Amino acid sequence: MPAPEQSFRTKPFSSKRNGGWLANVLPVHFCDSFLLVKLDSAKFRVRPGHGWRLTNSPTATRPYYNSKADYRKQIEERTQELASLQSLLYAHNRYALLIIFQAMDAAGKDSSIKHVMSGVNPEGCEVYSFKKPGADELEHDFLWRTTRCLPERGRIGIFNRSYYEEVLVVRVHPQVLRGQNLPAELLEEGLLWKGRFQSINDLESHLQRNGTHVLKFFLHISKEEQRKRLLARLEDPTKNWKFEAGDLEERDLWNDYMAAYEECLRATSTKDAPWYVIPADDKKNARLIISQAIVDRLKSLKMNYPRPDGAYQKELESIAKLLKEEKS
Repeated sequence: MPAPEQSFRTKPFSSKRNGGWLANVLPVHFCDSFLLVKLDSAKFRVRPGHGWRLTNSPTATRPYYNSKADYRKQIEERTQELASLQSLLYAHNRYALLIIFQAMDAAGKDSSIKHVMSGVNPEGCEVYSFKKPGADELEHDFLWRTTRCLPERGRIGIFNRSYYEEVLVVRVHPQVLRGQNLPAELLEEGLLWKGRFQSINDLESHLQRNGTHVLKFFLHISKEEQRKRLLARLEDPTKNWKFEAGDLEERDLWNDYMAAYEECLRATSTKDAPWYVIPADDKKNARLIISQAIVDRLKSLKMNYPRPDGAYQKELESIAKLLKEEKS
């Protein structure tokens, strides 16, 4: 029987204090007529070690909002807080934040980025989407094209897909390796993936040591929910453009992808650059969890607004005095 936080039953809501399905899912605190649930982003982190299993991570969990209005209120509060923290990050100019999104098709990467980062100043944030590498990119090592897009100090960089494609898509489609012109001795099954995991960990450790913090989100969607979303794309003319014939071919390889994701997350989730497995069947819930994790990481950084030294402070005060005395 799964742990309470791993089950999500869709029976009618009941707010009875001593009954109702919610009372049997997770411990809750009642406050007048509604339920309050504390969102702890740390519970979704993949802990370093060999015992973690993707099958133990839910694709749906207890909602952290009580209504659409409550969701809108929460996400607005988070985006405002994130905007303030981004401003501090920019002014402090010692750290950078790299946020990575990986997921199966239709899991909600684009909409998560859109909603969670809606309050962020575009001047301090850049989003990069990495698709099939071009000919020039294939002539370099697998980290080259993404390394060129790393965020500067004081900024947030977002990778919509990333260098992790090289241990996910490429692993599920090994024929892709033929186009990478790798030496034959590097193509041994066990050595190749182990080596790439090590290269990724080394890169992220290097970034951490130089002030760039890395947050990684895997949007964990169920196969049934993906089916519904793909069907919605086909039935809605305004969403037809999102559907590609290859989406069904990738869907047929679902189990292969889940195995690749499990090994990848287990091998590359570290204390400093953790993976978060986000239950993604509920897009609103996923956005709240993601936004909280980002806010938590930024709050953990020792940042402050620069303060002028004594001489410069006096100069500023003199300028302010002149402006106040200036006649309009």
